[in-house]
Amino acid sequence: MSSQASSESTEQTLPTLSATLPHPQPQGPLLDPVGRELPEFPVPEPLGSHGPGRIIALCNQKGGVGKTTTTISLGAALAEYGRRVLVVDFDPQGAASVGLGINPNELDRTIYNAMMERGTSLRDVLRSTDIDGLDLVPANIDLSAAEVQLVGEVARESVLSRALRDVVDDYDVILVDCQPSLGLLTVNALTAAHGVMIPLECEFFALRGVALLVETIEKVRDRLNPRLEVDGILATMFDSRTLHAREVVQRVYEAFGDTLFHTVIGRTVKFPDASVAAEPITVYAPTHAGATAYRQLARELVARGDAA
Repeated sequence: MSSQASSESTEQTLPTLSATLPHPQPQGPLLDPVGRELPEFPVPEPLGSHGPGRIIALCNQKGGVGKTTTTISLGAALAEYGRRVLVVDFDPQGAASVGLGINPNELDRTIYNAMMERGTSLRDVLRSTDIDGLDLVPANIDLSAAEVQLVGEVARESVLSRALRDVVDDYDVILVDCQPSLGLLTVNALTAAHGVMIPLECEFFALRGVALLVETIEKVRDRLNPRLEVDGILATMFDSRTLHAREVVQRVYEAFGDTLFHTVIGRTVKFPDASVAAEPITVYAPTHAGATAYRQLARELVARGDAA
């Protein structure tokens, strides 16, 4: 065989250089955990003035689903974007107060006094926090007595709503951290609120209670508060590595559609660490994925029109 024929044979068997290089793949849109295209939520524009505030109750009768973590972290994220935010701790355990650095056992006056005592207004129990733009109405175990005392009150479902009138014009968003029950305190929060956010742990037993909660919300809307609406269901403690978590989120989407927020909150040890440090995760670990998720939730809430 001639050298020319050998060379031609070799050229035919060797792949060309262009065939061995990877071709750039077109980048598709980012998707959320249920396959919806994830919008790009813009950073909210600064506000020229503040108030009146939109009241949002964070509610789920199941405990341990991330209500308090969401209340604190969402409030801090909204404050970062220039919003004036008031967190109302409406749980006798006082977890939101502790999470913002205030020991509820050392307080003389709390939300209980503003609701149940004549001559005490919400302004009298307001506390500033270390976060610029974020204030707190604290609670402690005294609040548990209110549920019993309210039974005999006239318009007992509207006591919180009346208390909030004093301060609603001073804030852009008021977040009410409810206790894990569907009792009279929670009904007060729903009666006062414009919207409800439902934090939902990505776990089957948490999913079962949502239908009962939505039924309660509908009763309050029909009988006490016609303006009340469900702002959204927030998937919390989401672990994309588990089929169970993905199935729960998919079930929620099938049942409630776009009521499910695009933003999901992942499971991470940073949240309990931030609680021990008595700081929102946006302050404790500002570059962590959990902090990023709550900032995205704040932007999504504003983009939906559920916050200023």
